[in-house]
Amino acid sequence: MKASRKWILQRISALMVAPLILWFLISLISLSTGDYNSVVNFFSEPLLLFLTIILLIVGFFHAKIGLNEIYEDYIQDKKIKNVANILTLLLSIIFPLVTIIFLLYKF
Repeated sequence: MKASRKWILQRISALMVAPLILWFLISLISLSTGDYNSVVNFFSEPLLLFLTIILLIVGFFHAKIGLNEIYEDYIQDKKIKNVANILTLLLSIIFPLVTIIFLLYKF
């Protein structure tokens, strides 16, 4: 991917993540006084569940782009850089996917 495209995607994802993370933190603070059922009810609301899923996907995408740039800047060995990029890609897919599955099926 071209550097300018990465830069633009990083900025767009940051603009999406910033309000979502504020909303999510405020929601978590309000949920901290509730019980298990209030948390389940929170994630049962379709809009709130959708926003949480968007936050997970865009947040991990944003982190993946940022980590890849760090690897490019600070890791000189090509093999180590490739392994780090592949692991970051896999984890940025696996973590949100598992979390979304847990949210949808309320484990």
